[in-house]
Amino acid sequence: MSAPSAQSQIEAQIEALIDIQIVGLGEILWDVFPDGARFGGAPANFACSAAGLAAGSARVSRVSMAGAVGGDDLGRRALAEFAARGVDVSAVAVLSEPTGRVDVTVDALGHASYVFAPDCAWDNVPWSDSLEWLAAATTAVCFGTLGCRGAQSQATISRFVAAVPSPALRILDINLRPPFWSSDIVRDSLPLANIVKCNDEELPVVAEILGLTGSPEAILRQLVDRHDLRLAALTRGAKGSLLITADGSASDLPGTPVDVIDTVGAGDAFTAAVTLGLLAGWPLSKLHAHAERVAAYVCTQRGGTPPIPADLRIG
Repeated sequence: MSAPSAQSQIEAQIEALIDIQIVGLGEILWDVFPDGARFGGAPANFACSAAGLAAGSARVSRVSMAGAVGGDDLGRRALAEFAARGVDVSAVAVLSEPTGRVDVTVDALGHASYVFAPDCAWDNVPWSDSLEWLAAATTAVCFGTLGCRGAQSQATISRFVAAVPSPALRILDINLRPPFWSSDIVRDSLPLANIVKCNDEELPVVAEILGLTGSPEAILRQLVDRHDLRLAALTRGAKGSLLITADGSASDLPGTPVDVIDTVGAGDAFTAAVTLGLLAGWPLSKLHAHAERVAAYVCTQRGGTPPIPADLRIG
């Protein structure tokens, strides 16, 4: 009898959990565009996209956000945005530091650039009983290197991810926003994860840090093998994406041509769709095609957390 595939092992482990509870862990902020502020932050975008994709699902009992906002207007608005999208905020702390803010500019091709405000609430996320209880009930958590910009938040994120049940999906979003990353943050974050996602600008940097060589596919395979990952994902913007799993399977898809409004949140929605597809037990080809459709849709909308249409939801 052949050994079970990595995907079948994931399915068996997830089936052993009573409820599916998905968590976005890390930065909560506002992307301030020339025409106004829009709610965002990669794990916040992930949580909102996951909640939209899982709307009406009988299997996903809750999508939560874990992080911090300030006791200011942007903080109150952020909590309201989560509530409107069906994301639980009982593990979001309200701190004296200001709510995160990023000034965003978008070029003629729809590509965004960012300037982050320093020392915000999301840099100072404290450990709490709420986080401890949430971690113990987590089925999938998405965290990122950017959320580790502040030492306090880095410690809290590491403690949370280490506390989730062993069958849980622990998704690392490698988000290298200069100057808020270091080789040490990348190295320290990878052992916490069993799924890694990065883009085509970040992958060569990660490869240099870790001493990996070869084509993008070869680098992803080395990343999977070295860190015992279940899956590694590479997003390439308009050129599509590549997924590699622990059993050696690969799925490489071109981008979906769309009229791009902006690309903010597209990668986060892609990650959410991959996560929901894994939790639903979908085969690699199906979940990948769906994640590409979701990311393409987000590129046609303004901001990082647009409503998810019914035909893209996962029941």
